[in-house]
Amino acid sequence: MFDPHSPVDRSPGRRDLIVSVLEDAFADLMAGAPAAFRIKFRKMAADPFAFYRGSAALFYADVGDAEDPWADERTSRVWIQGDLHSENFGTYMDATGRFVFDVNDFDEAYLGRFTWDVLRLSASIALSSWRKALSDEDIDGLVRRCVDSYVAQVAAFAENGGDRDFSLKLDTTDGTVHDVLQRARLNSRSDMLLSMTRRQGYSRLFRDGPNVRRLDDGERERAMAAYRSYLDTIPSDHRNGSLSYEVKDVVGSGGFGIGSAGLPAYTFLVEGPSEAWENDLVLSMKQGNVAAPSRVVRDPEIMDAFEHHGHRTAVSQRALQAHTDPLLGHTVMDGRGFVVSEVSPYTTDLDWDGLTEPADIAPVLDYLGRATAKAHCVSDSHADDSLVGWQVEEAVTNVLAGREKEFADWCSAFAHSYAAQVRADHALFVDAFRNNAISGVRSSHG
Repeated sequence: MFDPHSPVDRSPGRRDLIVSVLEDAFADLMAGAPAAFRIKFRKMAADPFAFYRGSAALFYADVGDAEDPWADERTSRVWIQGDLHSENFGTYMDATGRFVFDVNDFDEAYLGRFTWDVLRLSASIALSSWRKALSDEDIDGLVRRCVDSYVAQVAAFAENGGDRDFSLKLDTTDGTVHDVLQRARLNSRSDMLLSMTRRQGYSRLFRDGPNVRRLDDGERERAMAAYRSYLDTIPSDHRNGSLSYEVKDVVGSGGFGIGSAGLPAYTFLVEGPSEAWENDLVLSMKQGNVAAPSRVVRDPEIMDAFEHHGHRTAVSQRALQAHTDPLLGHTVMDGRGFVVSEVSPYTTDLDWDGLTEPADIAPVLDYLGRATAKAHCVSDSHADDSLVGWQVEEAVTNVLAGREKEFADWCSAFAHSYAAQVRADHALFVDAFRNNAISGVRSSHG
């Protein structure tokens, strides 16, 4: 259990804990794809922030049983993103056709303490700011800026109601976040399809490439059976009558991002709203992973609520996004749960490299705080509300009432101390990995 008031732990015991947590979290996946995990771990070795992004399980091992003055029966059972850090925000086009800036990754989403998201985001701000050589005073100000924005937005929801139409859009943003939304508008489905597909006669097929794997007849039929089953999980009012949902091509594909190493995935090319080539759809079918917070949340009602990890990912995304992807669904293939969603051309990430000074970063953190509050308080109309039978904004505002500054102090203290621990953990991890101490990913010479 992590104690923010204790010195940074650089001991062999801490190194052993890191190894143990990573082995426990990824044992099955490492056994199935050791080479993919060696790549994942080499990416994590790049710097402390990359390590932080790939080690959510360690974060929960540290905070799962930690004392939390803001946790009560209601605030400990909130839909959370689960791996919230400053690089898990970006743009998407929602079901109404609007460009939105929001949380954009749901692989680790689950139910837990609302503070876990806020603390993980706060520590990521401290880590990325340290990487930019900002002072502790500046880091403190930036973390507080984000936390205060979160608290203010939750209070606004509590006062005015959880408006399902609230979102950070072109007409409600400015500065860097507005620019990233404008850049998303420049993307096109046609350009994306040209980059991913090729013409064969009058047909369109996926291009061959290093992350594209052609399927044999047996695997293709199993993937198609899973796809047909997935169609039944699309909410009826999201089913588009103009879509045939006919599959033109399907290929195997690698996992996406640092967190998805070893997870089987498939990509489908689907007929769009018309027979014109330029509006074909691309869908991702990715095996769901064990959500990091689920390793420390022991509520049997939550554990029993999900059919499989793909189902949990889809349900969680609907709980954390308003007007979510109308093609979002889930399925099962070879006994494993998969989440299905559209590969959208309209996703654009923030360029953090271009943000170097506190004055440039602070306004962006306002939006990150507001987006986090929205994720906790405003859900899609198809979200399952059986697990959270109360207004989150009221529950959170209740525990923070009159203690908002104390909450910001608490988050800031954690951010500084945990970021320092992550920097030490990164060095311990690199030492363990390069010396073949992590079983399952040992090199051929180990």
